[in-house]
Amino acid sequence: MNRSQNTELETRVESLLSQMTLEEKAAQMMQIPFSYVPREEALRWARLGAGSFLHVLGDDARELQQIALGTRLGIPVLFGIDAIHGHALNDHATVFPSQLAAACSWNPELVEQMGRVTAREVATDGLHWTFSPVLCLARDTRWGRVNETFGEDPYLTGELGAAIIRGYQGDRLDGEESITACAKHYIGYGEAVGGRDACDTEMTYRKLREVFLPPFKRAVEAGVATVMTAYGSIDGSPFTASEKSLKTILRDELGFDGFVVTDWDNVTSLVIRQFVAENMDEASLLAANAGNDMIMTTEAFYDSAIRLVRTGRMDERILDAAVRNILRIKFEMGLFERPEKRGKPGCFACAEHLEASLTLARESITLLKNDGVLPFGAGVRRIAVIGPNADDIRAQYGDWTYFTHPAANRRQEPVRPYTTVLEGIRAVAGEQGVAVSYSRGCGVLDSTADDLDGALEVARGCDAIVLVVGDVPEQAGETKDRADLALSGRQEALFERLKTLSIPIVTILVASKPLCVSHVVEGSSAFLAAFNGGMLGGQAVAEALFGRINPSGKLPISFPRHSGQIPVYYNQLPGWHGDKYVDLPQTPLFAFGEGLSYTSFAYSNLRLDADTRAVSVSLQNTGGQAGAETVQVYLRDRVSSVLTPVKRLVAFEKVWLAAGETRELVFSLTREDFSLVLPNERRVVEPGEFVIFVGGSSKDEDLLSGTIFVE
Repeated sequence: MNRSQNTELETRVESLLSQMTLEEKAAQMMQIPFSYVPREEALRWARLGAGSFLHVLGDDARELQQIALGTRLGIPVLFGIDAIHGHALNDHATVFPSQLAAACSWNPELVEQMGRVTAREVATDGLHWTFSPVLCLARDTRWGRVNETFGEDPYLTGELGAAIIRGYQGDRLDGEESITACAKHYIGYGEAVGGRDACDTEMTYRKLREVFLPPFKRAVEAGVATVMTAYGSIDGSPFTASEKSLKTILRDELGFDGFVVTDWDNVTSLVIRQFVAENMDEASLLAANAGNDMIMTTEAFYDSAIRLVRTGRMDERILDAAVRNILRIKFEMGLFERPEKRGKPGCFACAEHLEASLTLARESITLLKNDGVLPFGAGVRRIAVIGPNADDIRAQYGDWTYFTHPAANRRQEPVRPYTTVLEGIRAVAGEQGVAVSYSRGCGVLDSTADDLDGALEVARGCDAIVLVVGDVPEQAGETKDRADLALSGRQEALFERLKTLSIPIVTILVASKPLCVSHVVEGSSAFLAAFNGGMLGGQAVAEALFGRINPSGKLPISFPRHSGQIPVYYNQLPGWHGDKYVDLPQTPLFAFGEGLSYTSFAYSNLRLDADTRAVSVSLQNTGGQAGAETVQVYLRDRVSSVLTPVKRLVAFEKVWLAAGETRELVFSLTREDFSLVLPNERRVVEPGEFVIFVGGSSKDEDLLSGTIFVE
């Protein structure tokens, strides 16, 4: 049922709204950044009746809530937190792999479990709301926030986004272990020109609807309670001021019935960064009229909104609509009866939660090259672990944790439990009688600790080298876009020195995104992408190296060969003259959906039924051990009235097979899977031939194909 159709809920909302003064309505639209205002100022906002605070923990949150409950109407505060990959701004919480790493699992059940565990720990902290998931598409890997996404594909992003929303919100928002999710950033934020954070997007509304809207549609279908507007703009119009995006599309067409919150200080940005408003009154009028219900951190909105209504420039019904949307969620969450979530005392980093993080990290490990050196066998008795990210838990955690995010305390020491790659290898190798030596070799940014000669000596005489390279939090996140995605510092030079030893090198990428590592991959015997694996990511890597787990990850994002080759996302439009650069191939280094296993799989007997739109295929594990394969279904419209992608993902399933086992799989496609968006922004199905691809990656050579005709 639509939230606004719940008669009992609406009666409570309207009754409370009718008692509110103009000042109380304006205050209810305010979200105050606790860590960025003086304490007395925060307490003043609570007495004014501020609707929400963000980044408040523990007793501070309880104090603010008690003040709010003691105001004239006693409307409870909604507390928000950036629990992006776990409740990781709390230093005792479970840190999960990043969204990008989690997406490598292609496992919605595990992603939903990540959301459930995160919700339980956030609720145990007494908080209500996470600013997650990120549903932006990472199609330009120069962008700083790639690690926060589920990758480059709309369908995969939508499925994983819906899964984590189910995990966060549970069966009911008023559950003691449920929190409110926030789908962000609405919309097209990651498509900014040149990968530059918060800049204008080069897209039309037709493209927005076809490529970037589907994940948000899935989020609304999953019942997401809040949506956050993006910093950027479309065709010169800021999303914060876009009534078409927020009202016409999000509410009228998608049927979103929660509330909309701006991103950090978006209203001020209309004045001082985007220059579409002369002053705060103009900016506040634009934002409120467009459909923003809650205003994050722009404290001046409060006075402006009151002034605008009193001078007749803004209809008070605009504030009524916003407050109505906020109150509806607060009532649905049961905050008036139980203002503080209880969660599950003692659950922080408990055995169950650590196992959930480790399981997701294991399924996120993505093997991309292997000439037979892996898994390490009896012939490997001495291993050299080399590289700047081998024993760097900050690099392994990535952004949005208690000691890696700019808003957090970067001087704080990391809190156990966690396992770096080096620690994981030492533990597993020790159990098998394998000796391990270590040298950092070089830094990622800091060259003062470079010791290439020392690393060479440590590796000399070993049977294998595990080289761990990548980036660090200073190279990822908001405002941290990169023009050059090559390995920084002397990481490539370190690799070159190690190559002179003629010892097999297994390279591990611990990074926030795909980096340009063509030369390193070419010279390595094996290459694994671990991205930001969370607190137990190092253990998962070690288990994969020694064959204790069979890697099953598949890339949710393509790897460029060179920064100048970007973008390389798989679902591009056709028509490029020559199909390649004169100095680089057309293909990415590694493609979307790609990932190897220690066993092998064979596809056969592809069958297509045009009447039922059913796709059937046989999958056999043709190797010598059990393993998992993610079966991917792609579609291409042969001829259409507008350009359509060379292929696009429409279905997938992760399948576990014993050695020699065969399974028949059936995928039921919907009519919408065959649709496109016309220049007039209408979504239609045009009759004609469609090519269906089924296989283990987006690469043509990994796919079976057949053609069906759709009326």
